Amino acid sequence: MILKKINTALFLVILFLFTNQFLAQKKVFEGNPDTAFKTARELAFNGKRAQAQDSLRFILTAYPDYLDIRAFLASTYSWDGSYARARKQFQYVLNKDEKRKTDWIAYIKNEQYAEKYYKALKLVKRGLQIFPNDPDLLLLKSKSEFNSANRADALRTIKNTAEKYPTNKAIFDYKNSLENELNFHTIGISFSTDYYDFDKDNGRGNMYYSSLTYSRQTVYGSINARINYSNRFETDNYQYELDLYPRIADGFYAYISGAFSNSPLNPTQRYGFELFKSLPKSFEASLGFRWLKFSSETTIYTGSLGWYTGNSYWALRSYVTPGFPGTSGSGRLIYRKYRSDADNYFTFEVGFGASPALDRFAPGFSGSEVFKLDSQALVFGYYFSSKSKKNIWGFNASMFREEKPFSKGEYFLYPTLGFSYAVRFK
Repeated sequence: MILKKINTALFLVILFLFTNQFLAQKKVFEGNPDTAFKTARELAFNGKRAQAQDSLRFILTAYPDYLDIRAFLASTYSWDGSYARARKQFQYVLNKDEKRKTDWIAYIKNEQYAEKYYKALKLVKRGLQIFPNDPDLLLLKSKSEFNSANRADALRTIKNTAEKYPTNKAIFDYKNSLENELNFHTIGISFSTDYYDFDKDNGRGNMYYSSLTYSRQTVYGSINARINYSNRFETDNYQYELDLYPRIADGFYAYISGAFSNSPLNPTQRYGFELFKSLPKSFEASLGFRWLKFSSETTIYTGSLGWYTGNSYWALRSYVTPGFPGTSGSGRLIYRKYRSDADNYFTFEVGFGASPALDRFAPGFSGSEVFKLDSQALVFGYYFSSKSKKNIWGFNASMFREEKPFSKGEYFLYPTLGFSYAVRFK
């Protein structure tokens, strides 16, 4: 009886080892790859994508550089919403042969489906280096620019493309739809409150801020006119502001700003200028200044370094203010996570160093003293739009810790809550 059990166990072990060896031999495809590819395609187009993907992967064990098979596998992943798996296969294909325009298009669309619009735009630019002025890629470039909130660039790209390819129906259809969809005018309002009564030791009343903004989008950049109102220290303050964002060249634009006020707590004049330049690897850098006039004049030098990665944006901005008895500085680390497009995102910011803001402090300063005051800030914001993109809402909450101007080493601690709304129209 015992011998019989031993023989049975030995038989099962031998059977197991034989089966494993047999299966191991079958892990590499043996057969006609073209015929198997055709069968896998039929499976995929008949709704049996899992089986098709198994077959495609099996063929690739013997023919890893059969790029048509690998590209089709990538497409099936993209259809299933497995964008990361598709991305890996498309990268393999295009690293082997960058002249495959159809796969560039499929790869770019995969990133658009994944809502990685900045990555899609980066890929389009790479594709256009290989296929200059290609109409299909230019169409994708315009779509990627639009979804990245570069609406003026999107319209300019599609208009220029339509001029080059006047008989291309897809380009003209998109141009017409973009012109109908784009709303070139925006009116917005915002409100926020500094809650100094959050801390009874603050000894200040709450401060209130609001603004009314009109924006005009043009092919040369945006124009923004704004009226700012604040009530601080029981004093009403008004400021009139104009901001321009002119486009200079591809990946190169400027910020130009001017503001005027007769109110006692605002600078009588404020000007700003900054240049922004796109850099390789999805980086962006800027350098500029802000000039303010109170009873004396103050110049703040500022610069930033930003990085787009997927649907995320990181930026570090610094402010440097020369003056007596020494130079002061501050900085802010900014993170944004975009959702469907640049109108829909949440943001988190950390501020540190001497505050570059003047509007929170008591009257009686020439302007330069406040830059020597210490400050820390945490900011949270959430912004979203309606499906039509005509209505945009925003909410933000902040916590500030700022040094008291009349008592060095002591701090105000207070939160800020804000709300904004904007509507677009033609």
